[in-house]
Amino acid sequence: MKKRIILSVTNDLATDQRVQKVAQTLIDMGAEVCLVGRKLKGSMPVPQFEHHRMSLLFNKGVAFYAEYHIRLFLLLLFKRADILVANDLDTLLPNYLVSKIKGVQLVYDSHEYFTEVPELQGSPFKKKIWLSVERFVFPKLKNVFTVNISIANIYRQLYQKDIHVLRNVPRRNVIHDTNRIESRKKLGLPLDKKIIILQGSGINVSRGGEEAVAAMMYTNNSMLYIIGSGDALPTLKKMVKELQLDKRVVFLAKLPYAQLQEYTACADAGLTLDKDNNLNYRYSLPNKLFDYFACGIPVIASSLIEIERIHQQYNFGILLKEVTPHAVAEAINSINPDADIYQSWRKTVAIAAENLCWENEEKIIREVYSKLL
Repeated sequence: MKKRIILSVTNDLATDQRVQKVAQTLIDMGAEVCLVGRKLKGSMPVPQFEHHRMSLLFNKGVAFYAEYHIRLFLLLLFKRADILVANDLDTLLPNYLVSKIKGVQLVYDSHEYFTEVPELQGSPFKKKIWLSVERFVFPKLKNVFTVNISIANIYRQLYQKDIHVLRNVPRRNVIHDTNRIESRKKLGLPLDKKIIILQGSGINVSRGGEEAVAAMMYTNNSMLYIIGSGDALPTLKKMVKELQLDKRVVFLAKLPYAQLQEYTACADAGLTLDKDNNLNYRYSLPNKLFDYFACGIPVIASSLIEIERIHQQYNFGILLKEVTPHAVAEAINSINPDADIYQSWRKTVAIAAENLCWENEEKIIREVYSKLL
């Protein structure tokens, strides 16, 4: 009988590329995999995987987490599983309790420095609760993954545990070889404008969206496409209206990954502008950086520790010393697809896409899970 693995998240699974890639790797290794998340209004279908999405009464705040933890605990308790995988701290406690009750293996995958996310910084009580959960469970964990070297080092120092680094990079593809003119025509994008893209499912406050929109007041013959979801979008749309940038900034709702890649590959540059105003962002390595590489476009990025580490290996574009509207605008204005430096960036990005891909990164999954399976 195949070993059965349940991976749980608090999102709706539809756009969680990391969880989907991990699941497919485990299936390729011969495991039976089920994904558990929640159903939200407007949730897109989950491709190809066995999954269970819970419809909850509450979708935010203390009530949401209380309901989710109880529901997840009961679901895991009564579903067959040989291995439980908790994705992020907000799924860890139910997984840990069930793993002890049923005597099954537990794997923890920390997608960010959870206790330092911006949402907790203004709420010491909530932060204390999550820290208590982490400090209670983490020392007992045997198999832990996280997304980059900086966060792994933090957890090693805090808990003296061996942490595996698994970066959230895309699968290798050849979309960067696409004909941009024909692709723009197909998608109805302008042929005579410089297109800059900001994409992601976490377009949140303090991640540079506000500066990107304001920068469009100072750019030449450029358009900004913001594609995805996040809590900053209402503010960004209000800014566009107030600054009369309706013809310069376009919003598109989150798209299936393959369709999103089509838009990204048509852009002249991608933006990743997280600001160093909290520890979670300081040590982050945004997924969109690798998505831009996969689509063959140079990147305008804020100078965070992990981004600088990648830039030292691959000169992928422009690193900003500060994230301000004028600094972003200056970088956008300097993007010239006909310039030698731009073509150099494109070549380097293609090399980065070839090396920083899931086919290389998943080796660490196979190494760890081969012992568990």
